[in-house]
Amino acid sequence: MKTFCGRANPTTGALDWVEESEEYDYHQEIARSCYADMLHDHDRNQKYYQGIRAAVSRVKARGVKVIVLDIGTGTGLLSMMAVSAGADLCYAVEVFKPMADAAQNIVKKNGFSNKIKIINKHSTDVTVGPDGDMQMKANVLITELFDTELIGEGALPSYEHAHLHLVQEGCEAVPHRATVYAQLVESELLWSWAQLQPIEVDGARLAPPPAVGICAGAHSVCDIQLSQVSPQSFTALGPLCTMFSVDFSKPVSSALQSYSAQFVAQSSGRAQVVLSWWDLDMDPSGSIVCTMAPSWTYQEPKTAPWRDHWMQSVYFLPVESRVTEGEELSLTVCHDDYICSQQEECRAVAPPPRPCCTCQAHLVWNRPRFGELNDRHRTDSFVAALRSVLREDSVCLSISDGSLLPVFAHMMGAKKVHVHPQHKQKMANSIQGGVDLLEVRPDQLTSTDLGGEQVSVLMGEPYFSTSLLPWHSLFFWFCRSAVAGLLKPDASILPCTATLQMVAVEFQDLWRIRAPCGTCEGFDVTAMDDMKSLDFRESREAEPHPLWEYPCRALTPAAGVMTFDFTQCVPQHPMVSEGSLSGRCHGVALWMEYNLTEDVTVSGGLIGPIGEQGECQWTPHRRQGVYFFRSPWDTTADARAGVSYTLTFEPSLGDIKMDFSIKSQ
Repeated sequence: MKTFCGRANPTTGALDWVEESEEYDYHQEIARSCYADMLHDHDRNQKYYQGIRAAVSRVKARGVKVIVLDIGTGTGLLSMMAVSAGADLCYAVEVFKPMADAAQNIVKKNGFSNKIKIINKHSTDVTVGPDGDMQMKANVLITELFDTELIGEGALPSYEHAHLHLVQEGCEAVPHRATVYAQLVESELLWSWAQLQPIEVDGARLAPPPAVGICAGAHSVCDIQLSQVSPQSFTALGPLCTMFSVDFSKPVSSALQSYSAQFVAQSSGRAQVVLSWWDLDMDPSGSIVCTMAPSWTYQEPKTAPWRDHWMQSVYFLPVESRVTEGEELSLTVCHDDYICSQQEECRAVAPPPRPCCTCQAHLVWNRPRFGELNDRHRTDSFVAALRSVLREDSVCLSISDGSLLPVFAHMMGAKKVHVHPQHKQKMANSIQGGVDLLEVRPDQLTSTDLGGEQVSVLMGEPYFSTSLLPWHSLFFWFCRSAVAGLLKPDASILPCTATLQMVAVEFQDLWRIRAPCGTCEGFDVTAMDDMKSLDFRESREAEPHPLWEYPCRALTPAAGVMTFDFTQCVPQHPMVSEGSLSGRCHGVALWMEYNLTEDVTVSGGLIGPIGEQGECQWTPHRRQGVYFFRSPWDTTADARAGVSYTLTFEPSLGDIKMDFSIKSQ
């Protein structure tokens, strides 16, 4: 049976469905999942091990056999910990077959096959009895079913079912308890990711439509590395509140529930955002704690453990409201079986409804995109570029998704502005006359669609919602080529060129997601390194990461390695760039830099000079491409050595193929 997989096609700006082998999707999921991050999370592993040892000891003290149920076993690590701690038998449940197979191999390699049974099922399908998957109910329940929001991976339904059918009453649980915390803050930075702010264009104020301003926004949580959001960028309006706890050793309900915490405002300001994270108590006494608290809550921030599989949550209130120091406030959190939502109120109220976008803008723009549109410096750059090319008789064509450029052009006096159909959004709709929403793709445009006029200004940011990697926005170039016959001979193209930038980097922590697993807490998990999945297609290509969340040190100057001239059509033959790098690095970071005009440039990567120690400042609005090397490579042993690279832009694919290799010079 074949598998169909969606892939962004930069030549069309669409999502293509590609037929792959039946194993493709499974192996891609493992390649994307970054299991290595969890296995390299020493703090998590140690806390689990301590909690498991304590739970096994408590059961043994009762004089009974220790029967363990491990739900979501993954590699089988926690099951091996349980047997090593003295468990008599462990049922390890894993629904994802490639991981169940890997766990089987790892358990066998470590000599635990006689005490660990891998069950390749969803836990809710597991049966108990003489002919069942489990011969008896367990008296120790071990799980790792959590995500950044705690419950988003279906933890509550799984626990609910396990207590009803798979474990004994009064069982031990590791973790024993989870506690969720939340704090109300004011933050111009974070709030810019939720709502479109008024924009000044040549002295005129452009306000978002009322429907956008009152919309509750997207219902999904914003999960980020909150450690990289400086405390100076927000004001705490209240204390850190304990919102609710879940005792996993007792029956759990997945039904809709709400919890409220009352507090007194400690500062005056605008209530906009709720920051949230959680702790795991691995034992009943709470002496073994695994916390997701951001590093700035630590006395020594550098001692905070790094993890990418669990981060922190940011919730945006439906509307901002003024609060006054000393005012009594209430913060309410609601959750169903998968999703949490937060609401601040000045008085007790009924549980608020789940946030839901009603303005459509939150369906078109993701949160980084909102931040990009609200970036005043970036807006000023585009306005300055437009000012240099617009005339009273300018006929403009805009090609970008959900861009405000056509609105700016109209406000600045362009005669006519045409908008590519993927661009439709309420801001453009709110302007009567002067903005024409086209109903055909760029490759189908005719002079008739443009009212018989030639385009004098072709513009784009460019931004396309289907773009995964920075160079996928070269779809703008393909569109420019498609409409070449509709442009005036002296038409202005904005941006006029783009440059692919590259820098060799050493990551503080991100390298862990691609690092070999080897031995984890004394257990041999090299089977993960040997799996075909970890050497599959996407683990050998650049992958998108928002590098502002992942500190790294630049080891080379940033350099332009390939330039794309938008004033010309896409070439028919491949473009090739070759070069070399030196120094110890985990890989390279790549991004696009757009020259709007000869004097105005906008970067999708570094937004400031590299520091003396290689410090990098990345835009928080776009993801950069990262190509990880198999292992950190060092030239110090051989000064003649180097990393050579060949980058090839394939016009037929609209993509850039990369090849890096070590060579002696």
